[in-house]
Amino acid sequence: MTGVLVHEWLAPRGGSENVFESLAATFPDARRYCLWNDSAGRFTTDGETWLARTPLRRHKAAALPLMPLAWRRLPEVDADWVLTSSHLFAHHARFRGAAARAPKLVYAHTPARYIWNPELDGRGQNLPARAVSLALQPLDRHRAQEPVAIAANSRFVADRIARFWDRESTVIHPPVDVARFRGEPLLGDEDQRVLDALPLDFLLGFSRFIAYKRLERVIEAGAAADLPVVLAGAGPEQERLRAVADALHPGRVHFVASPRGALAHALLDRALALVFPAIEDFGIVPVEAMAAGTPVIASAIGGTAETVIHGETGALVEGWSRRELRNAVATAAAVSAEACRTRADAFATPVFTARIRSWVAEHTGEAAS
Repeated sequence: MTGVLVHEWLAPRGGSENVFESLAATFPDARRYCLWNDSAGRFTTDGETWLARTPLRRHKAAALPLMPLAWRRLPEVDADWVLTSSHLFAHHARFRGAAARAPKLVYAHTPARYIWNPELDGRGQNLPARAVSLALQPLDRHRAQEPVAIAANSRFVADRIARFWDRESTVIHPPVDVARFRGEPLLGDEDQRVLDALPLDFLLGFSRFIAYKRLERVIEAGAAADLPVVLAGAGPEQERLRAVADALHPGRVHFVASPRGALAHALLDRALALVFPAIEDFGIVPVEAMAAGTPVIASAIGGTAETVIHGETGALVEGWSRRELRNAVATAAAVSAEACRTRADAFATPVFTARIRSWVAEHTGEAAS
């Protein structure tokens, strides 16, 4: 009995790509299809849509209006079930052949933010994008009725699915490689020099430097608690963040450009706390921090409210006032590293693998068991 796995576009890195990688490992015999594969060799696929043969594969926003059509032009495939990993329109996927009659399941990272939540994604806020979104909403809701079952990556997303798609869903949190953040990171000479140049104790902000990550709040937390701050990442907000640092916390904010591997691990390991202000659908970095034994200060709205336990593995913040931030740092400093690691284990890859396998088997019978 065979299955098919479907994903949006495939890139070298990304949270949804990590999920797809786990799905491929869980169902190694399943065929794999996507809009286009730009994963630089990370993934092999059995097919791409016709958009892969056009210049639009380099321009996602321009390709967006054509994606629903592309997903309905998939080839004839002999399969007993179809599982799509969707954060835009992959749940629209329709094959010909036996797969057209097979049960379709959807693992939803979120209903498309471009379409349903433009206030959370700047790419959906311009006038042309809003016009397209209004036209696509009825179609997107209609095609979300096709799956026999939907899994959401958090309760936060499950609520969105109920509101926008009028569907119930099962919450299956995405996989996190928590084992990678256990033990001592092995640093090369250059990474060690970067780490040695930083304060011994600091609050850490770790993400892309883009507006919705709200990294200025990490600087505010450092100023409120009178602690150094390290901002790790890169992006278009860097100069603005440097200006905020100079104004609010002069001389005490350090920038580390796009750390990866052992250096990323070392930063999470050394930080007094990770400050994660973004409202995320799930939020993998906070779980990685807890896996390293580091508490997390995060938004009380969104996926982090499901992973961080206030007073046990960190602090959840609502108003982000100076007083609340100072109290949050004190709360986070009092939690134990072991409690953080234990909490992270609940989101480890083997947990995801067992749950997704059971969920697929439940809705397809023996086909996926």
